[in-house]
Amino acid sequence: MKKAFVIIALSVFAVSCNKTAEVKEVKTAYVDTSVLMKEYTEAKDLEAKYKAQAEEKGRQLQAEISRFKQDAANFQSQAQANGQAWAQQRGAELQKREQQLGYAQQALAQQLQQESGVEMDSLVSGVKKFIKDYGKKNGYAYIYGTGDAASVLYAEDKYDITKDIIKELNDKYKATPKADAKPAAETKEGEAKK
Repeated sequence: MKKAFVIIALSVFAVSCNKTAEVKEVKTAYVDTSVLMKEYTEAKDLEAKYKAQAEEKGRQLQAEISRFKQDAANFQSQAQANGQAWAQQRGAELQKREQQLGYAQQALAQQLQQESGVEMDSLVSGVKKFIKDYGKKNGYAYIYGTGDAASVLYAEDKYDITKDIIKELNDKYKATPKADAKPAAETKEGEAKK
C-alpha cells in the first residue's frame, strides 16, 4: 500500500513537472515613448505647425508691443512739455494699453496651447491604438512604455521595438493623403481662374 501511494505521488509529481515545461513563453517588448515622439514624422509636423503659428502670431503682437514701447518713450519726453493733466491722461491710456497687450499675450499662448493640445491628444490616441494593433498582429502579450511617462523600470535592449513602431507609423503617415494640401491646391486653382 505504501508503495502504491509513493508511485502515485511520483506519477503526479512527474506529470506536474511535465506541465510546467509546456508553459508558453510570454512575448513582451517596450517602446521608448520620448524617442517615438521625437522621431515620428506626424508629431514633428504638428510641432512645426504650431511653432510657425506661434511665430506668425507672435510677430503681429511684437509689432504692437514695439509701437507701445515707442509711444511710452515719446510720452516720457513730452510729459514735461504738455503739463501734468496731459501726462496723467496719457499715462492712464498707456497703462491700459500695456495691460491689454499683456492680456493679448496670455490669450495667444492659451489659444495655441489649447489648439495644439487637442491635436496632440488625438495623435497620442492614434499612436496608442497603432501600438495595440501592432502588438496583436505580432503576437505580443505586453508592450510597455518607457521615456517621459515611464511604466518600465528596466528592460533589456533586445525587447526595444521603438524603431519598428516609428518606421511603421512614419510609413503609414506618409501613405495617408494630407488634408491641408488639398484645400491649398484648390485655393490656388480658384485664384488662377479669377
